[in-house]
Amino acid sequence: MISTSDFHNGLVFEDEGQFWEILHYQHHRKSQSAAVYRTTLRSLTTGAVCERSYSSGTKFREVPVTKREKHYSYDEGDMAVFIDAETYEQVSFPKAKLGPQARFLSENMEVLGVYVDEKLTNIELPPNVVLTVSSTVPGVKGDSVSNMVKPATLETGLEINVPLFIKEGDRIRVDTRNCQYVERVKE
Repeated sequence: MISTSDFHNGLVFEDEGQFWEILHYQHHRKSQSAAVYRTTLRSLTTGAVCERSYSSGTKFREVPVTKREKHYSYDEGDMAVFIDAETYEQVSFPKAKLGPQARFLSENMEVLGVYVDEKLTNIELPPNVVLTVSSTVPGVKGDSVSNMVKPATLETGLEINVPLFIKEGDRIRVDTRNCQYVERVKE
């Protein structure tokens, strides 16, 4: 059993029959009232994010979590197929549960499969991925004002804003958490 005093980002616990992962928490105490833990949680069953408050000292069942390396292989309808790096077993995972992160999947990408009670519940992408720009409008010479951006379509079909100096065929690093351009990758 764990208590609210054991909370930390990334902790997985069971509450009301569902598995939750803590994305963010804050200990809050007003002058004469009992302490409260305000949390932002993600359901490992549905992927939904919600906010909940727990009074200090509340106890929960800790859930054993293991992570295994997998490689993205291909799409099969509305499922993404991954290959386990150790056993070479193919595992299908619904793209709907991946949400917007499904747009970052590219062939042979290394990801982590998150297992809760030995059941695959989530796929963790790396924080940054390198993708090729498949199409973008050319930048105009002389447009050198900082923070000028233009739209670009990446090899996976994802559209993001990039600086004016990026051209078709460039490889760029993209943050998977906020879908933002990070840097151009030199090869």
